[in-house]
Amino acid sequence: MTATASTVPSVARLFHDRVFASADREAFRVPEPDGTWRSITWGATGERVGQLAAGLVALGVEAGDRVAIMCSTRYEWITCDLAIMCSGAATTTVYPSTAAPDVAYILADSGSRVVFAEDAEQLTKLREHRNELPDVGIVVLIDGTPDGTDDWVITLDELAARGRALAETSPDAVANRIDNIGPDDLATLIYTSGTTGKPKGVRLPQKAWTYQGDALTKLDLVRADDLQYLWLPLAHSFGKVLLSAQLAIGFASAVDGRVDKIVDNMGVVRPTMMAAAPRIFEKAHARIVTTIAAEGGPKAKLFSWAISVGRKVSDLELAGRSVPPLLAAQHRLADKLVLSKIRDRFGGRVRFFVSGSAALAPDLAHWFHAAGVIILEGYGMTENAAGGSVNELSRYRIGTVGRPLPGTEIKIGEDGEVLLRSPSVMTGYHNLPDQTAEALDDDGFLHTGDIGELDDAGYLRITDRKKDLFKTSGGKYVAPQPIEGQILAVCPYVSQVVVHGEGRNYCTALLTLDADAMKGWADNNGLAGRDHASLVKSPEVKAMVQGYVDTLNGRLNRWETIKKFTILDRELSLEEGELTPSMKIRRKDVEKRHRAALDALYSG
Repeated sequence: MTATASTVPSVARLFHDRVFASADREAFRVPEPDGTWRSITWGATGERVGQLAAGLVALGVEAGDRVAIMCSTRYEWITCDLAIMCSGAATTTVYPSTAAPDVAYILADSGSRVVFAEDAEQLTKLREHRNELPDVGIVVLIDGTPDGTDDWVITLDELAARGRALAETSPDAVANRIDNIGPDDLATLIYTSGTTGKPKGVRLPQKAWTYQGDALTKLDLVRADDLQYLWLPLAHSFGKVLLSAQLAIGFASAVDGRVDKIVDNMGVVRPTMMAAAPRIFEKAHARIVTTIAAEGGPKAKLFSWAISVGRKVSDLELAGRSVPPLLAAQHRLADKLVLSKIRDRFGGRVRFFVSGSAALAPDLAHWFHAAGVIILEGYGMTENAAGGSVNELSRYRIGTVGRPLPGTEIKIGEDGEVLLRSPSVMTGYHNLPDQTAEALDDDGFLHTGDIGELDDAGYLRITDRKKDLFKTSGGKYVAPQPIEGQILAVCPYVSQVVVHGEGRNYCTALLTLDADAMKGWADNNGLAGRDHASLVKSPEVKAMVQGYVDTLNGRLNRWETIKKFTILDRELSLEEGELTPSMKIRRKDVEKRHRAALDALYSG
């Protein structure tokens, strides 16, 4: 398939066109302190973005300059990002969870001149390393009021006021900037959290995002009347690409980055679509299954029967076969009594979910499909602006990440690596020419580092990360990610897992258990009141988890089976260096930190 870019030259132009076409329509919905949601139109968003963009111009921001955002997912993140691009500058994204030294590195390496900081916590990180940030001329505080000790910090409203003042004397200042932005100009500098070493700045041009929006429009997956629930980190390309789709198609988004509010908010907002990482679906599944299991009795039996009926119907539908009348009647009853209640947990209107950023266990996808919830897996990475392939509502295959987006080419290298070429591929890593040359070949293909395969119909299946494959002392290669995904799907109490076995004679695993789910389990198994650390070390819990591991091992090749495991007394954390800011597991760091526990699994 020949790669073609969007005819729209920039994100700023795409946004301007959307505001012009949909001024009175709802663009965003935001939570209020009293629990209600406030609707904001495209026209109102356009007005605010214009003021902030003019404010940046008034501060002296030039075309091509970098402006950083240190903020959680919220409406203000979006307006700041759009304002940056409407001023002709490029956005440097920073996770709000990023430690101060890494913040300083990212801002210095990117040469960011202005920083949008969410609150006092983010501002403190900047003050701690101010001497290392010679390029940062001013900080714009989104929440709170500067302490007045210097003129380095202004508020978001003050920036907008400066923009309004500029508009009185130079009303075309922002429009002129937008007119001069080209498709190859830098739009976003996203620093990959990386599982090793310093973060790398991925340079994504304007055409990366406009292409993504155009490609998703051609798929006819999302409709203009959809309501998206947007919680994903906007410092991550997965979250950013959803904004590109919104600008291109014009649907509305309810925005709230608080992960602990997702399920509650969905019941109120009642969205029609949502994208998420697999962990959200794993936790939702675990919460439902463990809650029903704790109740036991007739309700648990009814639930099990309904899921079984749903799975039989699901398997027939996926195989393109008709459902027999008796099974159809059973399914109607199962849906009324149980399955519809599962969908109601997500608001009852979801047409589909999209899962990305990591592999979703097929067993989990089948379970949701049995309940009438469609999860479409997609594939991409920061280096190609997140969108490389996706399943479609009209044709999807569970266990795959779909077919390439229109205009994207995917092929498999001789060593099994997935190679990708499209207009959304990065121009390179910022200030890292050698690593850019390693990632991009002479034909313009991005070497993704993922191992995969294409079936006869062009559907892509990702089997593992190239660097994560390990070989046992017996000479057998093991792909840990699929095994880890199956553990999470089989055992609703497991929250994180790392399969280990490099150079060893068998595979083992480090596991963590979900504290909330385990509290319910303990209450129903005579262990109520125990703290989490002592509970997970109990022989009763070890036996419970062993049962699930035994079930998993029955599905694996002999050399892949988990012979032994250790349950850690806490979840892996960002603070301990075990997770990246995007919550991916730093496998090597985890193995190093817990080396003694792993070694103990091979002693004796």
